[in-house]
Amino acid sequence: MNRIIPLALVAAAALAGCNKQSHTIVAGSPDNQDNAVVNAAAVQLPPAIEASKSYRCKDNSVVYIDWLNDKKTADIRATKTGEPTRVTATEAGKAMTAAGYSLTGDSTAEAVTVERPGKGSQSCKA
Repeated sequence: MNRIIPLALVAAAALAGCNKQSHTIVAGSPDNQDNAVVNAAAVQLPPAIEASKSYRCKDNSVVYIDWLNDKKTADIRATKTGEPTRVTATEAGKAMTAAGYSLTGDSTAEAVTVERPGKGSQSCKA
């Protein structure tokens, strides 16, 4: 009991020293970029993978294709974990191309036509 009174006095003294000024909190950014955020252009997200398939080609090689959901882009890999080469088309349904690569078909087709450097153009089946 004797210790409680001195501790209460110390606590009261500590609270008495607190800053008692009023505080104003303003929501939003302090540099007033609200208009910049409102007027900013819409963000275009990259296309997501719609389907990942492996295809066996006429020369008995395998090609791995990740079809993207914009219907104009695909990633071609020679090995399952290899570095992808992105091929694109100007319109959906057209041949997708990149340097030395060409891909005709879509994610729902059982067979596609793939052209790769050193391999030429050949039909490949899922």
